[in-house]
Amino acid sequence: MANNRWAGKLSGAAALIGLALCLAIPTQSAAQGNDILRIVKRGTASSLDVPMNRAVVVESDVPFAELSIANPSIADISSLSDRTIYVLGKSPGLTTLTLLDASGRLITNVDVKVAADVTEFKERLRQILPGEKIEVRTANDGIVLSGTASSPQKLQRALDLAERYAPDRVSNLMSVSGVQQVMLKVRFAEMQRNVSKSLSSSLGVSGGSNFGVTGGTGTLNNQPALSNSLSGKIPASNENVGAVVFGFNAGAFQVNLLLEALEQKGVVRTLAEPNLSALSGQEAKFLAGGEYPIPVAQADGVYSIEYKPFGIELAFTPRVVDSDLVNLELKAAVSAIDTSNSVSINGFDVSAFSRRETSTTVELRDGDSFAIAGLMQDDFLDNASQLPWLGDVPVLGSLFRSAEYKRSQTELVIIVTAHLVTPTRGEALMLPTDRIKPPTESDLFLFGRTAATRKLPHGPAGEVAKQDFSGSYGYVMD
Repeated sequence: MANNRWAGKLSGAAALIGLALCLAIPTQSAAQGNDILRIVKRGTASSLDVPMNRAVVVESDVPFAELSIANPSIADISSLSDRTIYVLGKSPGLTTLTLLDASGRLITNVDVKVAADVTEFKERLRQILPGEKIEVRTANDGIVLSGTASSPQKLQRALDLAERYAPDRVSNLMSVSGVQQVMLKVRFAEMQRNVSKSLSSSLGVSGGSNFGVTGGTGTLNNQPALSNSLSGKIPASNENVGAVVFGFNAGAFQVNLLLEALEQKGVVRTLAEPNLSALSGQEAKFLAGGEYPIPVAQADGVYSIEYKPFGIELAFTPRVVDSDLVNLELKAAVSAIDTSNSVSINGFDVSAFSRRETSTTVELRDGDSFAIAGLMQDDFLDNASQLPWLGDVPVLGSLFRSAEYKRSQTELVIIVTAHLVTPTRGEALMLPTDRIKPPTESDLFLFGRTAATRKLPHGPAGEVAKQDFSGSYGYVMD
């Protein structure tokens, strides 16, 4: 009798651990429309995972007489036979499935976990974003994404796709791998060429105190030799730098001739190279220059001061689209104070600004350059003035005629270069102040040295440090 009882206990223990779970997955093909492939996973399990709105068939090794589910709103059950149970996932959650034998004794309790079905989502994620190390898990009724994405755009695509399967129930635990800091190098290069030529003449004839004739075009500026015949009859302002005066007397008559000529040439070169680094998606600004005060009239007649920035300005927002593709939204400008176009307002002299500015959005890869702006401008002016009729006389008419020629050419190019950068150690960087050191008293007073040269380090930092300010610049020679 004891042996029978011990055998009954062993049979109950075997029934407790002998619960086998099987998942019957119906598939349909073109050749076999109604065939059902049933896969039975044998072994013991203490929990059962059921996708929401899908069914799982559970098969027990021992017959049961009664079964119950703790929360029917989470999962629904029905018995197909005394050994087979049909479990349907209804809503996300965790509940308990209880099996009893014919005598009412407990066979086993199984934890039934119902979660959202992410099988299709995982497959779509692999198709849309192949190679991305993104892990998908379920949490209650939502989806949890973890792992790393190669760019912020691909991370956003994974979130958008997850929202289609679990609206407003997506938890983002992903991070972005790769370099996310961008250094932007902007180069302004401008050349201006100006040339102007002018030629004018003035003729004066006088005889006695009551007779005087003046003719021609041009101006007079500090020409004492023409004071007798031209003074007060030709304007006294003159911009020409070359003037030749001819004069002779014929009895009581005095004849004077003024020839004025001007030729001007000029070349201007403007070059600026602002560099700035920023994190992907964050705006960065740079200004090397100053602020100019401008008086602004108020309603009560009192003037306030408003400051306008000038100099080299750069503002940009980088976005790393892919592993080496950068989207740049930038605004760059180079401005300077132009006193030649100043205005006077109520006693205030306000200068104008010469400004070159660009604002655009471009996309380029790491290390690539883009010419975002360019300007070719050619201004040409010919001007001739003469006395009516007298200027049309052959040969002698040139004495009553003046001509002026001006031409101005401007060429401007703005080039941007983007680099994906990472931080480095401080000793690998070289500052402009590291090249020199203050001189000793003997160097300054005995040898006239304003700075003492330091020994440059080896490596990339030393190569950068060699680009110092020694050599000839402009009209100053070392």
